[in-house]
Amino acid sequence: MKDGFVKVACAAVDIKVGDTKFNSDNIIEQIKIAAVNKAKLIVFPELSITAYTCGDLFSQKILTDSAREEFLRIARETAACDIISVVGLPLEVNQTLYNCAAVLNGGEVKGIIPKMAIPNYSEFYEARHFARGRAEVEYIKIGGKTVPFGSNILFKANNMENFVLAVEVCEDLWTVNPPSNSHALAGATVIANLSASNELIAKDEYRQMLVKSQSARLFAAYIYADAGYGESTTDLVFSGDNIIAENGTILKRSRRFTNECVYTELDLERLVSERRKTTTYENIPTDDYEIVEVEFASEETELTRHIEKLPFVPSDEAKRVKRSEEILTIQSVGLRKRLQHTNAKTAVIGISGGLDSTLALLVTLRAFDSLGLDRKNIIAVTMPCFGTTDRTYNNAVNFANSVNVTLKEINIADAINQHFKDIEQNPDSYDVTYENSQARERTQVLMDVANKTGGMVIGTGDMSELALGWATYNGDHMSMYAVNAGVPKTLIRYLVDYEARRTDNPILQKTLEDILATPVSPELLPPKDGEISQKTEHIVGPYELHDFFLYHLTRFGSRPSKILRIAEIAFKGEYDRDVILNWLKVFFRRFFSQQFKRSCLPDGPKVGSVALSPRGDWRMPSDASVNLWMSELERL
Repeated sequence: MKDGFVKVACAAVDIKVGDTKFNSDNIIEQIKIAAVNKAKLIVFPELSITAYTCGDLFSQKILTDSAREEFLRIARETAACDIISVVGLPLEVNQTLYNCAAVLNGGEVKGIIPKMAIPNYSEFYEARHFARGRAEVEYIKIGGKTVPFGSNILFKANNMENFVLAVEVCEDLWTVNPPSNSHALAGATVIANLSASNELIAKDEYRQMLVKSQSARLFAAYIYADAGYGESTTDLVFSGDNIIAENGTILKRSRRFTNECVYTELDLERLVSERRKTTTYENIPTDDYEIVEVEFASEETELTRHIEKLPFVPSDEAKRVKRSEEILTIQSVGLRKRLQHTNAKTAVIGISGGLDSTLALLVTLRAFDSLGLDRKNIIAVTMPCFGTTDRTYNNAVNFANSVNVTLKEINIADAINQHFKDIEQNPDSYDVTYENSQARERTQVLMDVANKTGGMVIGTGDMSELALGWATYNGDHMSMYAVNAGVPKTLIRYLVDYEARRTDNPILQKTLEDILATPVSPELLPPKDGEISQKTEHIVGPYELHDFFLYHLTRFGSRPSKILRIAEIAFKGEYDRDVILNWLKVFFRRFFSQQFKRSCLPDGPKVGSVALSPRGDWRMPSDASVNLWMSELERL
């Protein structure tokens, strides 16, 4: 399946307690519908053929015999379906009754998994009817064929390397050491759980937490199929709370009390990438497991799962507010430690009226306030030159004045003109020398002001600029502590907006709002009619695209073709394929060619799961070739 995607389903069908034919008819129908919808795996609830709430009816041979017959009928009548089905039934083995999950594929019974943890407390009394399953695999006869029986069975797709299915049943997950722990260490990437979890106040929250946390701990997909409201009888009510999670994220969840079948696609490449780079996660191949081959047709999976276009920014506002406060705290605490350690008397920041320097100053304010230091020892330096506009200049000045820091204005035009004479640079030639001379002069000024005042220079550059190399080497690239080095451009906007919303200073709020509305620019070329002429995103491309590319490349190791595919979905209606592909090529060229700038970064706080520090998360050779990646892009 292309790019590691596979479509799965989770269903709570209509059932009647004890009516095996009615229940099986609905299971068969749902399997066929799922197959038509291109799902390759469907999971049903615990004991779905009979119902979970049969009580002492489980001691009736007519019920258990019928369940066995109907189970085999399900296998026969879905033989033509290109899907793996996991259904629940009571099954007698060696004169003992077990609560089982059965895996069906191509009309065959591929394996039977008995429930390991048998609850016998509160409303549960399963030990009255069922024996505890065993991990060890034995072989039993069912439907005239020999099949494996035991918990330690892995079902591996013969045409999709990373699809490895394991199964556990309801209470197994709620125990101290779920069987899925061992299954995942043995190689399972997909865990199916057949459950019958009745509803109590707030139990749904705990259930979701269990599923999310188990999928996160195991770097696995977790498919939790819960018994629907048809199970409800006597004192218990069930809701059909079906959940599909992947590595700690809920991909799909049914509406409770609706018996809804939910679908989504799993990204198995993403899961394997997480396991591969987490060295404390060790797959332990073992002879204790039986490997069973399953199959489904190879085809491109149509993607319906939600793909965040801003992966660094939470889409939920409440989460975004919480994340903003947390990031600002991490940045400011890191800076506070550096200020204390170096006994710095001042913090020197070059302010331009742009987003990055604005965030750096906001962080420095927090650090100084937490230390009880006088804000006047924050020296905000504005250094107008050839590209500075009135708008950005005024915003820089108003910002500094509104927060009571020391504002210092140093016009660098004369110094640059002298420098141009010294190196015989034509001042009318707006080339890279023209631009970078200004950036390096500004850095020299900041460093010297810091030396003169016994302070340190606070860096303003962000992670997106580092990824693209959009920084002047030994210019704005360099500082004594880079507070924004772990923050991507798309997130910086929200951090500044967060501070604008929470301030009770009207001048500061108005200034921050105008900074947010100002186009991103290094302002190194002369303005046109008083307006910014050099807009970064017109030159290197939209930062929302580059941050998307950066996230999926470094977080999951996705290949270029996959990044393009999911970017088309995430940005549908905003950028067409050709535009995305063009900027993706720009991203890869720049990302590889500019690694030398990242190899000598100043220190800066890591704030998220993606970071480019050469001392931590990203250790890339400065001279690595991009040819392999570009070759794939050229074929698209």
